[in-house]
Amino acid sequence: MQHAVILRILGILLILFSFTMIPPIIISLIYNDGSLLSFILAFFIILSIGSLLWFPVKDNKNDLRLRDGFFVVVLFWVGLGVTGSIPLLLSDTPDLTLTNAIFESISGLTTTGATIIVGIDNLPKSVLFYRQELQWLGGMGIIVLAVAILPMLGIGGMQLYRAETPGPVKDTKLTPRITETAKSLWYIYLTMTIVCAILYFIAGMDIFDAIAHSFSTVSIGGFSTHDQSIGYFDNGLIETVAIFFMLIAGINFSLHFLSFRNINVKSYLHDAELRAYIKILLVICTICTIYNLIDGNYDSYKLLIRESVFQSVSIATTTGFTTAEFQNWPGFTPLLLILSCFIGACAGSTGGGIKVIRVLLLFKQGVREIKRLIHPNAIFTIKVGDKPIPDRIIEAVWGFLAVYVVIFVILLLALTATNIDFVTAFSALSACINNLGPGLGDVSQNYFHINNTAKWILCFAMLLGRLEIFTLLVLFSPAFWRR
Repeated sequence: MQHAVILRILGILLILFSFTMIPPIIISLIYNDGSLLSFILAFFIILSIGSLLWFPVKDNKNDLRLRDGFFVVVLFWVGLGVTGSIPLLLSDTPDLTLTNAIFESISGLTTTGATIIVGIDNLPKSVLFYRQELQWLGGMGIIVLAVAILPMLGIGGMQLYRAETPGPVKDTKLTPRITETAKSLWYIYLTMTIVCAILYFIAGMDIFDAIAHSFSTVSIGGFSTHDQSIGYFDNGLIETVAIFFMLIAGINFSLHFLSFRNINVKSYLHDAELRAYIKILLVICTICTIYNLIDGNYDSYKLLIRESVFQSVSIATTTGFTTAEFQNWPGFTPLLLILSCFIGACAGSTGGGIKVIRVLLLFKQGVREIKRLIHPNAIFTIKVGDKPIPDRIIEAVWGFLAVYVVIFVILLLALTATNIDFVTAFSALSACINNLGPGLGDVSQNYFHINNTAKWILCFAMLLGRLEIFTLLVLFSPAFWRR
């Protein structure tokens, strides 16, 4: 383990992160909301921490190794979650404890969207903006942004990129150089954010809400500037914009890149994961709409369809925006929506969950095993599209699922041991490990009332989900620490 290299990179990344305090400082000056000093102090504190880590080892020019990359990613996300809580701790509104501030910070950075804040509408504008900014930075992964910058400082980035990017296949690069890959991802991400903000503004949001919600929509985060989330606006056009951008943000960003570069949609049409993603969303939307129709709780068919489709897309893509109290929907629909977040969005997107490609591969593997029972001597190849999938990847997917289930059960037992009822514990853990946000039971509105021990467990679950289990768990393996 190259400790000097790790400290140097962590220091640089924290120095970069300190400059994210500047936009909230500007917002505080514009609105004179009383939080200016909190963000100025936070800027200098985070900048000082980063500088203290970087300065003693600034002349170390050794290359980053793959093992170092995993360690940097995990340390940085943990460190960012802690330092990101500093302005929330320093601010008088909201008045947060250390646990609550770190929970809110990690929830934002991991794009989970689980909040402990009650009375969001009354928060200072700068704090509101900062929460949204955290999600926007976490959406694509602030380390991917750093990958585009670090080579200019003499630090290679491929090891960080492999450790950070979500999905079962991590070695595919959009461009020959990793720096250009990271830049391409961010150009697409930034363009989507700008277009989303403009459409929100046209649809009826004011400029502040439009920008703030574009951050959490494109990042599939779910934080809002209002307690009622998107339901605050009661605007079908705004909900339509949100549905569209939640859908496309849940698509593999490499498809966006290829389509923009080639100026055609063939990449979308030929992608098996995208087709499965759309089919899953259509099935969930249809089931919820029909069940709500049968139950007869809605007086308006238009409102029934609007809320059913919006909540289905929001929960299934792991965004977490709400327009209705879906936890009070009839029958099995609340549970169906919570379970849908386990599938989540596509690999290479800003969404959470197990990822559609893994579910698709598991389904195809199940079909193959059934065929083998019927034809024991036949050889069947699993394909996604026209591309054969190596058995090594299938094994990795099964390994991921096995570890995922074991970790989920252990954390669920730990949560129930803190005297949380099963419905609350199951839905809260499901929402956090899949980076969703809203749950059922005591966490249907917010996470304020659960105990501190449970909050720390859920913080760990959020980090596990954001780093796709193995990136974090590999640090707990004895083999990782052997020379």
